[in-house]
Amino acid sequence: MSEPILTVDHLSFGFRNQQLYQDLSFQLNVGSMTSLVGPNGVGKTTLIRLLMAQLKPQAGTIRFRQQPPVRLGYVPQFRNVDTEFPLSIRSFIQLRQLDHLFFWHTGKEKAALDAVIKATHLGKIADTRLGMASGGEKQKAYLAQALLDDPNFLILDESTASLDVNTKQELMDLVQELNQTRQLTVLFVTHDLSLAKKYTQQYLLLTGSSYEMKPTAQMDLKAMPEELRNDAENRGVIA
Repeated sequence: MSEPILTVDHLSFGFRNQQLYQDLSFQLNVGSMTSLVGPNGVGKTTLIRLLMAQLKPQAGTIRFRQQPPVRLGYVPQFRNVDTEFPLSIRSFIQLRQLDHLFFWHTGKEKAALDAVIKATHLGKIADTRLGMASGGEKQKAYLAQALLDDPNFLILDESTASLDVNTKQELMDLVQELNQTRQLTVLFVTHDLSLAKKYTQQYLLLTGSSYEMKPTAQMDLKAMPEELRNDAENRGVIA
């Protein structure tokens, strides 16, 4: 039986004019893939900020497993890069290693860089300028940056938004591969319910007034909030 890596108990949080959560409780197990879904404005991004300790709960607790310690990785939403961006994919990924006082890289850092480039299937285009890469290749570069920290808990913050269907699936195939080969726990923030059903075992739905957590096999697309059903990423999927 898998052990919990994250336990949220009776979490409450809100802003002056809006209460986002009241008594929110859920648990994620080691190696699980979970979707965080809900309409805009219900607190998905705020929950991520709480998990990353950028905000403090107003009530309740957020507890990560203590041993072995949890190492968070974060992949942002797609951000386009100008075609004239001068850095190669390799150099862009390597920026994640420039948070020390030295301008050179150790043998260990170079080995880690080569390993994440290989893991994200970017080896053949590693010397291509990032600005010339496709949207999916750019997102793989952001994923590779996150992997440099050797995370065991990966947050995908709407990382497939603005990508075409095939590219979304290619990126999520890669994430699923990492989940299975590294026992990497994944929290996938998304509006795309078809991706949630295909790639994750469970979902946490936030509505602003309530929440539910169920296996994705039990997800009823037609019962989802209207704003979520009408989202551009779900048009044509929910009949």
